[in-house]
Amino acid sequence: MDVHLFHTADGGDIQFTNGLIELQDGLETAVYLSLFGGNSDDAGTEATKAKQWRGNLSEPVAERRYRSETQHLLQSLPITSANRRRVEQSAERDLAWLAKDVADSVTVTATIPARNTINLSVAVAVGDNEFTYPFLVSWQQRAAA
Repeated sequence: MDVHLFHTADGGDIQFTNGLIELQDGLETAVYLSLFGGNSDDAGTEATKAKQWRGNLSEPVAERRYRSETQHLLQSLPITSANRRRVEQSAERDLAWLAKDVADSVTVTATIPARNTINLSVAVAVGDNEFTYPFLVSWQQRAAA
């Protein structure tokens, strides 16, 4: 069981019930952290390795480190159709560990349903079950520093 971390308009959140943190045995938390965990200044590349989340320093398995290319691209690219596809592909790369270690398949579909908004729909197939996790995210390019 993991802490149930779910997506909100303000980012990830947890919920308490009767003073206890809610737990879940699904994949939502793992999917969310793979897409939006770590440091948003880390592009997941060798060039930005020094900017990665400090919690990665003690993780010996590279696939378990939070280095979200998706999160970085949503803050560094302008919102265009071509960049929508780039974000979709980055989400597939961020979730590749899941397809390798846990699921039979992982499919990501990205749409732009409104101005400055992207919807990432992640479908995870495990055996005969398919789980879908939608993430409606603000796509706001940060000004260059």
